[in-house]
Amino acid sequence: MLSVFASTNLFAQVDLNPKKLNLFDKNTVKPRMRIIIDNDFGGDPDGLFELVQHLLSPSVEIKGIIGSHLKPGDGFDNSNSTALNAKNKVLELLKIMQLQHNYNVYQGSNEGLKDLNTPQQSAAASFIIKEAMREDTKLPLYMVCGAGLTDLASAYLLEPKIADRLTLIWIGGPEYSDIASPPPGYTSLEYNLGIDIKAGQVIFNNSQIPIWQVPRDAYRQVLLPYSSLLLKVKNQGETGDFLGKSVEKIMSYLTSVNYPIGETYILGDSPLVLLTALQSSFEADPSSSQYVLRPSPLINEQGLYEVNTKGRNIRVYKKLDVGLLMDDFYSKLTLFQQNKK
Repeated sequence: MLSVFASTNLFAQVDLNPKKLNLFDKNTVKPRMRIIIDNDFGGDPDGLFELVQHLLSPSVEIKGIIGSHLKPGDGFDNSNSTALNAKNKVLELLKIMQLQHNYNVYQGSNEGLKDLNTPQQSAAASFIIKEAMREDTKLPLYMVCGAGLTDLASAYLLEPKIADRLTLIWIGGPEYSDIASPPPGYTSLEYNLGIDIKAGQVIFNNSQIPIWQVPRDAYRQVLLPYSSLLLKVKNQGETGDFLGKSVEKIMSYLTSVNYPIGETYILGDSPLVLLTALQSSFEADPSSSQYVLRPSPLINEQGLYEVNTKGRNIRVYKKLDVGLLMDDFYSKLTLFQQNKK
């Protein structure tokens, strides 16, 4: 294999133009999938880390970025326009990275679903439908969500045909009792599911959308040490400084209210990159991470699982290749900064 790669010069012709970043030979590494990124970028900054890493990943074609709403009263943003503020945070980051003209950014709904049958109209929901229903490409479409599911659920309610035209990769949901135990001092309602329980019910209970789920026990595996934040992130130009300050702001607040934050931060949304951009080269799949297939549970009114013997099989990830994920993040961030010097 080494002789083959040597002859094809896989890592030659490095092109690090920040306007169109490609870390590898531009004729070798091309998009293998389309993705739509949906996250509550105005809240926990882990979504911003995921976004930066996806932006620096040439094997994915980002068709759109959606800023979605937060759970009311969660302390991050107490306004009534959290989806708009999330969109603006994305625009701020893109400008810092000099990528503001490269991507379409959409605002999701500022509110969750009122019931299981009525969608929330938004630019985001309309875009999801438009992209999913395209007939001019064979690239598979992944909807990567690191927050609530309002916008995807609304799109599905508006056009149920999207169910067999995309795969949802979702960071959210509590532990499955036969796979993992909940963390100390846990809340039974997991955060992302709690943003919009009804949207979760639409997707899990009522739709046939394929799901790759990364529940709480799995996404908590991705830990960023504060030492690495200082050594490998914050000193990497404007982009690294932006990410570093975003985390330090949260850590400073928690320290001020005497919460023992320790010296790590959970980058819970970054598995969205691991399961898309970092799929294996041959027989493309997230081959270094482990999952189980199980019937999709029913989600009840409290946001808890109930057995659904007739549920379609979904992937539930239980072990993530954190080493691959974080090494890729640090390397891409460093290469991006080196190119800008």
